Amino acid sequence: MVADDRMTADAAYRLACEGTALLWRGDFQNARQLLQAMARRIDRKPRKPASSPTEAFHFHRQSQSQRARILGMLLLPLDADYRIPLRRAPDVRQACIEAYGPGVESSLVSLRELLGLIGAHEWRKKGVEIPALGGRIYPHYGVFSPVRGEYVGLVAEAPLPSLELAFDIGAGTGVLAAVLARRGVKRVVATDQDPRALACARENIERLGLAAQVEIFQADLFPEGRAPLVICNPPWLPVRANSPIEHAIYDPESRMLLGFLAGLADHLEAGGEGWLILSDLAEHLGLRSRDELLAAFDKAGLKVVGRMDVKPIHPRAADKTDPLHAARAAEVTSLWRLAVR
Repeated sequence: MVADDRMTADAAYRLACEGTALLWRGDFQNARQLLQAMARRIDRKPRKPASSPTEAFHFHRQSQSQRARILGMLLLPLDADYRIPLRRAPDVRQACIEAYGPGVESSLVSLRELLGLIGAHEWRKKGVEIPALGGRIYPHYGVFSPVRGEYVGLVAEAPLPSLELAFDIGAGTGVLAAVLARRGVKRVVATDQDPRALACARENIERLGLAAQVEIFQADLFPEGRAPLVICNPPWLPVRANSPIEHAIYDPESRMLLGFLAGLADHLEAGGEGWLILSDLAEHLGLRSRDELLAAFDKAGLKVVGRMDVKPIHPRAADKTDPLHAARAAEVTSLWRLAVR
């Protein structure tokens, strides 16, 4: 349905809930205000009472999915060059090119997604300060930003078993590979299977002046050969992702975690260490037990030679209105130092 500045928030919300998409033809800033008003109506709905942390998590994901579906019903037109043909519309051409590639033909995009693109573009311009690097990391659209710095700090502080070579499995923005190189590791081989992550990591490594030390390859987990240090920061929650960006958070059936553990012994040099960076949030949500994690170590022929823990400092850990507050407040992020038994 075509909509413009005469559309009320109540009418837009009702239509979106019924599954009717709204093609906006009015003022861009009014569309933003309408989206905010629709979001407030969603957020006023009472939460389902949960009988366990696991049920609370699944209710939370369900409500987030419904929220995204409803708000995604407000659509904007884009010209072939990504200009928005609406009054008071910002210039989003560069943000769209970074996310979608060069424009080819006119299209439609949800305002909610477009605002996400604009936010990602700002992250890419400004970067994220990483104290352990003494510099910034610039995340690309679709690549998880290292805003939770506690796990980066663990990699910056753990005792290195060698300075000769390290593998970084699942490089993402390249932040951990960069930290290892800054610590003096002479050669770091970083892998990822996502083309966006590979491009992002290469750009960050080049920008930091570390290209002589860090090599980046496309691979499903491990590169060829063995190293005295192999690190991995897999997604922390063993559930299905609903969108591409969620693959950095959700690892269905712990595939990446278990794949890393299963292959680690074959890629470690004698006396080497595998560093697994993992939050225990899944344990507090009832999605994976500590016994299951330790059993996975044992099945892979690995033993724990050390562990470093840190409490998260992100705002949600202290937000008592968050439906998952109890689990987030108890969360601990660990660097597990693993060796072949």
